[in-house]
Amino acid sequence: MLILKKKVERDHITMKNLFNLFLIMLLVSMPILSLAANFSETCEDGSGEPGSGFGIGFGIVLEFGLYRNSCPEAESIVYSWVETAVLQDPRMAASLLRLHFHDCFVNESPLILYFGCDASVLLDDTEGLVGEKTAPPNLNSLRGFQVIDSIKADLESVCPETVSCADILAMAARDSVVVSGGPSWDVEVGRIDGRTASKQAATTSLPSPNSTVPTLVSIFQKLGLSQTDMVALSGGHTLGKAKCTSFTARLQPLQTGQPANHGDNLEFLESLQQLCSTVDTSVAITQLDLVTPSTFDNQYYVNLLSGEGLLPSDQALAVQDPGTREIVETYAADQSVFFEDFKNAMVKMGGITGGSEGEVRKNCRAIN
Repeated sequence: MLILKKKVERDHITMKNLFNLFLIMLLVSMPILSLAANFSETCEDGSGEPGSGFGIGFGIVLEFGLYRNSCPEAESIVYSWVETAVLQDPRMAASLLRLHFHDCFVNESPLILYFGCDASVLLDDTEGLVGEKTAPPNLNSLRGFQVIDSIKADLESVCPETVSCADILAMAARDSVVVSGGPSWDVEVGRIDGRTASKQAATTSLPSPNSTVPTLVSIFQKLGLSQTDMVALSGGHTLGKAKCTSFTARLQPLQTGQPANHGDNLEFLESLQQLCSTVDTSVAITQLDLVTPSTFDNQYYVNLLSGEGLLPSDQALAVQDPGTREIVETYAADQSVFFEDFKNAMVKMGGITGGSEGEVRKNCRAIN
């Protein structure tokens, strides 16, 4: 009996160890699984059309036309507010586009409630929740929250608790490009709003304006986005402005007396140095694209080839890597190729969704 008892105990310990090992392997594999694209093309609930289903994570499948029956005015309401906002302030187009970028690029652990394009960037600090607005890449930088508030309020009056804040961001980003002269595309919808945010993730996940090409490629690849996607999405910098503090590194050849880097345009850098030396660098601001600052076009890439990229991370695309330079040259020569790749990349980026728990917020700044 004693021998039998010991054998049972050993078997119990072995099974327990195997179970624990299984749990560990499952937890370790989850971040990897979360990067797998789901290309299901068969999901349809009768209210929309099958989408690409591109998603990174668990439980969310996006669709085209999801609000056609539940909130048929959704897209026209979003477009109307975006058009008005950009007419009043052309810079708002870049601001709304950037909100979508900064939302989707912040990826929390899939063990938390939600991550990716979940409207976490819109949450205000509240008791028990620290939002992402005060993270260094966002602080005194992101704009357009009031426009999103207005869109949400309008949608809630027409179809309450139906259109998520995350979907509003995706549609507003598309419409910002359209009203600025850029291409249009069908936005897949069906995102849900997360109930949490991560200041730490916002601090570490978003690319720095001083990022090198290898760093940029690595950040984008972790989100399932290719090198071509990265260069195409960088073209969003054809709109908007940046502070001197964002491109100080571009001025180092002039400030230190060191030889100019390959591809530098010294006349351009001297004009930037003059701007930043005559105004407080914490508030001095200039256009990312000085040629067509309010038009969504391929001028950004033309500027890079002439050494007139404003941010170090922008100019790096043309000088640090032959692969990215080739893409830059292609986009500079053919705007239609850039537009097509940008549209595809925006759909892919908008598909960075995960988690299975969330909500449709009534107020984009706070959880329900």
